[in-house]
Amino acid sequence: MKKLTELHDKARGHSRRKLVLAAAHDAHAMEAVINACKNNIVSGIFVGDEQKIQEIAENKGFDLSEFTVINEPDNAKAAALAVKMVRDKEADILMKGNLGTAVLLKAVLNKENGLRTGEQISHLAVFELPTYHKLIALTDAAMNIAPEFGEKVSITRSAVAYLQKLGIATPKVAMLSAVETVNPSMKSSMEASAIAKMGDRGQIKNCIIDGPLAFDNAVSKKSADLKGIKSPVAGDADLLVADDIDAANGLYKAFIYFAQAKCAAVILGASAPIVLTSRADTDETKLNSIALAAAVKQT
Repeated sequence: MKKLTELHDKARGHSRRKLVLAAAHDAHAMEAVINACKNNIVSGIFVGDEQKIQEIAENKGFDLSEFTVINEPDNAKAAALAVKMVRDKEADILMKGNLGTAVLLKAVLNKENGLRTGEQISHLAVFELPTYHKLIALTDAAMNIAPEFGEKVSITRSAVAYLQKLGIATPKVAMLSAVETVNPSMKSSMEASAIAKMGDRGQIKNCIIDGPLAFDNAVSKKSADLKGIKSPVAGDADLLVADDIDAANGLYKAFIYFAQAKCAAVILGASAPIVLTSRADTDETKLNSIALAAAVKQT
């Protein structure tokens, strides 16, 4: 895939997914869902303070006739109800509204009634860059601060599985470090090498993993050739796995602010995709993120 609009096409290519917005009394989140519905990407369910939802709709001129609205003014209860709807297959996608991320994730990670899968909850961003020949994904720029080795394996596994669901049969994964050689003094290079070997041995399936790779080698074949790096991933990565949130978040924002990237993002590791958009996100990013969540076929 070369364009994020291809995600929209994929979402429209199957029956419309149902998205449930938890604590839906938020004008920005409501507008994003309404826009996605108008574009035939999802259908929507609003769970939240019904009076506030109706007031927002009246003030903004939103037509709620096609939406199911469920009254639950308490944010924690709204999150639990939205999660229950996903668990019970009454909805396919969970989205954060006017509540804290911690409140939503508490409901998601509830041992008895949540959406746990055993995998690490993680953030996957997908970018359309004018300087790269296809879409490229990045993890984890928002959820895990300094993942331990096992957590990094889980994050990588979840991202690979999601890219496969999007139609990338054998994703090429670049485990990032500041260097392309293994340095015992540099944790990122050691863990990148170990995860790459796990890929070689089939412990992380259906992908090609290489690392450590510095960022330039992961995305530039010319750079890799100049350094004598022979790798099927070099210059053709589908997925970048950063060592920690500082590295990933820096790349994420550099792509957007310096490289004019278009973006979509989703939270993985639960039994259904989760959309966590920010008020700072553009309308296009919000729409793309919902499309990224809706593009995969549910199992």
